[in-house]
This record gives sequence, structure tokens and C-alpha cells, in this order.
Amino acid sequence: MAAYREFHLVRRPVGLPTADDFTIVSKEAPPLADGQVRVKNLYLSVDPYMRGRMSDAKSYAEPFLLNAPMAGGAVGRVEESRHPKVAPGDLVLSMHGWRDGFVGDAKSVVKIDPALAPPQAFLGTVGMPGLTAYTGLLEIGGLKPGETVLVTGAAGAVGIVACQIAKAHSCRVIGTVGSEEKAAWLRDNAGVDVAINYRTTPNLRKAIVAAAPEGIDLTFENVGGDHLEAALAAAKPFGRVAICGLISQYNATEAGPGLRNVREVLTKRLTLRGFIVSDHTALQSRFLADMQQWIKAGRMRWTETVMEGFERTPEAFLGLFSGQNIGKMVVHLG
Repeated sequence: MAAYREFHLVRRPVGLPTADDFTIVSKEAPPLADGQVRVKNLYLSVDPYMRGRMSDAKSYAEPFLLNAPMAGGAVGRVEESRHPKVAPGDLVLSMHGWRDGFVGDAKSVVKIDPALAPPQAFLGTVGMPGLTAYTGLLEIGGLKPGETVLVTGAAGAVGIVACQIAKAHSCRVIGTVGSEEKAAWLRDNAGVDVAINYRTTPNLRKAIVAAAPEGIDLTFENVGGDHLEAALAAAKPFGRVAICGLISQYNATEAGPGLRNVREVLTKRLTLRGFIVSDHTALQSRFLADMQQWIKAGRMRWTETVMEGFERTPEAFLGLFSGQNIGKMVVHLG
């Protein structure tokens, strides 16, 4: 590989990003030094959290620099190595995404086992999104067998895993989705008991309450806004809410209304807790061990929405905010 291409952020978006916020820069691949590898990326991940890194507002993650390579999850194949534990042909996971290849320190890549799952699944179900679902339900939410669980944004990369982990614990699962196609996938493949299409449901709050007349024990929150209000309305006394994401607010240009029914938190004695998966990497080995068992038992399925071609990476990213994906959104580089 004489050269590689990478996306740079050239301006900080206001509201929903556009294609003009990004540009492709070509660079020559440097020769390898000791301890380095040269990798051709096969799949790139795009994730909602990346929107926050496009802003320079203070947050839990450093912002992307302007006119510099962006970062994200990627699966690639090693083409050349000067490290004894990484060989040409190895499939590796890295954070050297938003580019079609790279030369980097071998310590920055992790070998993956394609016998466990297809390579792209390491960007989704058996990767960071899967660990996020695992952490939110079990570590943050304290999931107990037989509970009633609500997952908002249930057909996204994190949501489909959260639904199936809850089902593996014999829970009743209600999921909110944005299309009938997504609802059908969750019912047919993830075993979700009730899938509610919030785009066609006249009153989301009433629909969730009707689906769980005895109340929700645990909510896995991905959306925020009216979804979170509905979750509070449907919660049982002493219910819990694990707040993973608030995608409905990521492109807002001004503060929206606060929770109109925040009184429910007091009167029902609810526990709401936000979390960031990078604080819980110690769970990785336990997560993979459990995931391996669930996959073998046929209790964990996955799907990806795949866009073809490196140049379509921004398009894939923007598609997350209009609900174009079922499961993980990835870019296939061929």
C-alpha cells in the first residue's frame, strides 16, 4: 500500500453535520519501524458518540482536531508486521477508523477470532456496542431474571444486544423502534415481546404503559426526550433507568425542554444513572465469555446495515440520525 486515505474534520458542525464538514486526504504510507504493523481496513464503524467529538465543548472524550485524522472503530487485515505477536493475514480491531489503511504501533491493535463471529460483528454485537449493552443492563441497571425491561432505540447497534441479553435472563422485553421493518426484526430474531413503532403510535407514553400494565422494572435508555418521559411514566416504584445515550438531542442547536414529568423520579423513588462504556473495560473478558455461550446457544443474533465504499463513510454516519440502520451501521471497504 503506497498510500492511504483518511477523513479529516474541516469544520465543526452546527446542528446536523453535512458532507461539507469532512474531506478526504491522501497520504503516503511510511516505512515500518520495529513494533509496528501495516493494516488494510476492511470495515469501518460509525457511531452516535462521534457527533459529540465533532464539537469542541467539554465532554468525556477529547474532540476531534480540525484538519487532522479522525478516529473510530475499524476491522482490518495485517499486510506487514514488525512485531513478533502479530503476523500478516491476522484480522485486527483498532481505533484507526475513518481511513482505509494505516501504519501504527502493534499495541494499538487487537487480534480477533473470526470463529466467534464475522469480522464486522466485532464492531457491533461482540464489540464496543455489545459491551455497552452488557454494562448498562448488568452493571449499571442490576438486571434480574424475570423483570420487565424497556429498551428505547431497540433496533440500533446497542439496542438489539440489550434486548437479547434481557431475553437471555428470561425477561419480558419491550422495545421502541422507528419502522415496521425494525419491529419485525426484533420480534422474529431477538425475541422481543412488544415492539412499538414510535413514528406511527399516536401516544408513545400510553403505548408503553399498555404494553407493561404492571410497570417497567428497568429501562435501557438510548433516545431521551419523549422516550425518557414515557419510561418514567411507565416505571414501577423503585425502578431503574440506565442512560446510555440521548440521540434525539445530539444535533440540537439550543436546549430543549426539560423532563416534564421529573416528579415521577421523586414519587416513585426511581434511580437514574448515566454511564460511559470506557469506564467499564474491566468487564471485557466476562462479556466475551458470556457472549460466546449465548452465541453457541443460539440466543444472540446480529445484523448490520452495510454501506459500500470508503467515500460513503460520512453518509453512513449521517444515516444514524435518520434511523437508516437496523443493527450496526458499518462501511465496507472491500
